[in-house]
Amino acid sequence: MYTATEVAGVMIVDIDPHRDDRGFFSRSFCSDEFGTHGLISAVAQTNISYNYARGTLRGLHRQGPPYAEAKLVRCTRGAIVDVAVDVRPESRTYGEHVMVQLSADNRRALFLPPYVAHGFQTLADNTEVLCQVSGSYAPASEQGFRWDDPKFGIAWPLRVAVISEEDSSWPLLAPVASAAS
Repeated sequence: MYTATEVAGVMIVDIDPHRDDRGFFSRSFCSDEFGTHGLISAVAQTNISYNYARGTLRGLHRQGPPYAEAKLVRCTRGAIVDVAVDVRPESRTYGEHVMVQLSADNRRALFLPPYVAHGFQTLADNTEVLCQVSGSYAPASEQGFRWDDPKFGIAWPLRVAVISEEDSSWPLLAPVASAAS
């Protein structure tokens, strides 16, 4: 099942389990279904993030143009709140964010289109996150935004227990110049 969110292009992807006495079987990714819903289905790499402590915060990150990276994020162990922030100045939802709980129990995934910033906070110790990415990582084009930027107004559910020096020092979002200036 595919559910649009408040941020343009960001989609919640839920599995459709077929159950029997053994348990269930479900497709977690289908290129054809993604195409039907207008989502990028290419996968160039798959990344795993393992996090020791509850309250760990990773992000907010994105690849800058022209290095497009769509992402499909799923929590395979533990639980996270996943946040997508629209930092695309041309977007009708610029500056807005959506927060979705992903867990091993709910098996939910979040699709993020290219150039949307992404971050998450762990809700449990020993949490693992799997991320399928449509483009190859280009270190020189990595961009970050402050997890606590007041312009985003993100209400993270827990006190930040662990964060990298890099993630804690990204700049605040600069105001966008208006067409009149």
